[in-house]
Amino acid sequence: MLRFGISRMPPEGTDDGVWLDSLVARGHAAVELPFVHDFPWKEKRCRAFGELAAERGIAVSVHAPYFAVLTVDDQDKRKLTLAALEHTMKLGKALGAHTIVAHTGYVKDRTPEQLHDLVADGLRTIEPKVRHLGVALGLETSGTDRAFGSLGDIALIANEFSFVRPVIDWAHVHAKSGGALTTTEAFSSVIAFLRTQFPGWAIDPLHTQFTDNEFGPKGEIRHVPYGAGTLRAKPLAMAAAAAGLRMIVISEAREETSHDAILADLRAGEAGARPEPAAAGRSPASGAIVFPEPVQIARDGDAWVTLDLHRPVRLTNPDKVFFPDDGITKGDLIQYYAAIAPILLPHLAGRALSMSRYPDGIEGNMFYEKQCPSHAPEWIVTAPIHSSHRGEPIDFVTAPDRESLVWLANMGCIEMHPWLSRADRAELPDFAVFDLDPQEGATWEQVVHVARLVNVLLERLGLAGYPKTSGATGIHIYVPFEAEASYRRVRRFVETLGRMIAGADSENATMEWDIPKRGPRVFIDHNQNVGGKTIASVYSVRPKPGAPVSTPILWDELDEVDPATFTMATIWERLRQYGDLFAPVLTGGQHLAPAEAALGLPQLDEVE
Repeated sequence: MLRFGISRMPPEGTDDGVWLDSLVARGHAAVELPFVHDFPWKEKRCRAFGELAAERGIAVSVHAPYFAVLTVDDQDKRKLTLAALEHTMKLGKALGAHTIVAHTGYVKDRTPEQLHDLVADGLRTIEPKVRHLGVALGLETSGTDRAFGSLGDIALIANEFSFVRPVIDWAHVHAKSGGALTTTEAFSSVIAFLRTQFPGWAIDPLHTQFTDNEFGPKGEIRHVPYGAGTLRAKPLAMAAAAAGLRMIVISEAREETSHDAILADLRAGEAGARPEPAAAGRSPASGAIVFPEPVQIARDGDAWVTLDLHRPVRLTNPDKVFFPDDGITKGDLIQYYAAIAPILLPHLAGRALSMSRYPDGIEGNMFYEKQCPSHAPEWIVTAPIHSSHRGEPIDFVTAPDRESLVWLANMGCIEMHPWLSRADRAELPDFAVFDLDPQEGATWEQVVHVARLVNVLLERLGLAGYPKTSGATGIHIYVPFEAEASYRRVRRFVETLGRMIAGADSENATMEWDIPKRGPRVFIDHNQNVGGKTIASVYSVRPKPGAPVSTPILWDELDEVDPATFTMATIWERLRQYGDLFAPVLTGGQHLAPAEAALGLPQLDEVE
């Protein structure tokens, strides 16, 4: 659960591999490179060191230069500090680093609002260049009244920038609290606060720093040898283990004896940890996968009930195996959707869901259900949408909260299938979908090739598209629009581009509706863009062996991506690296009419 490491550069003249081996021999599994004064290494050295560390299972992080702060307001200096932060993150990518640690800056005579705006403005400046690096920017908690950066400050900033994470300097928190971090309960309260402010995937593992210290009324004064102050590692380890929180602990002590003593206390704390009193039940999960934000359930007659959600949700058969080849259970599915909720819910907000139910797992019978069942809890929010087939509204289920996702998973909904439009404007989709479906004999390379052709056409039309793996063998490309055009217009737009691609590259792409005539090519399915039709949501599990997850990908990584690597078990590291790459799909901002005009498409009525 806890990975311990030190903040240290390899000694001059020492072979990197030999030095890393010495860390492993001492029980270290992490190292933070303090680039605090300058940039001692270039990209080539960083890449070589990162490869050696990865071979030994050592997590690498980097502390950015002390001058690379976000609250500098002198414009010339600000350009230099932001450039330094950007450069550190690029070196971090070469290193394979999971986090770049940075000090936020100093308060001076500015208000919290002014400081927040200054930090946000700086991050907006570097965001286009760093958000897709796959390296988190960790903002370190402040240790004195002179420095900006409480946990609350960092939470507000992280809520706006998906690549920002908190870095907890326990010595700083100890100093700012007046020496309150002396018990397991005190550390537990900080961990509990973190979980209210950050999604589980953003703090799992939680990157932290640790050393003993002296402090005064205004905060930290100095670091001291471990044992000379009042901060201890054992209660921290006990709190983290009891909470089920994975953590990286970097010792910033100067003495080797302090490193050893901190590590010994951490291990003693882990060994002595006890479950939290609130966790009186058990996890719904099987233990085959490590999830962030674990849920607890307790017996309720012949069923189970959740303990730690805002509303108790009644569950049945959590131990039923849903993915036989992998030992993944219904309880794992429930825990997955509970943990993924913070990042998935915005993509389901206000949308009707078609329930794709697998009550006996992926090898059992499946059936679709549109009408919300009568036995649904009274708090399930439904969306009545008129059905021309029935001649009356269908009450579709929606998922506005974590409890709704848990209930759906308990109903055997392995997949989440939302409409392309929101329920309050059901006839107007707010994105178009290019569903690239490889037919029998087609390769992933062909799918990538066709996806790139779609992107070329979109770019020439001035439009941005966002790809995700289908969770099977294909790619879905979403093009967000303002909700102002009918499904008919959106479908015609996708069909037009699809036919252009199929006409230009008939060897790899097809729009042929007759399946036997498609051959080993990629079928561009424009008919997904129909009112009432649904497609597996981003971050949805798919009913395939391995429990694959439909995952956003970057255009630059298409050639390297293996969609099979994105699963219910592995998605968490992906999120920790990149946050929500599909967030721009939610913002809309693009208009279909200019693209229609550029393609020479005549106007259509706004009615489906």
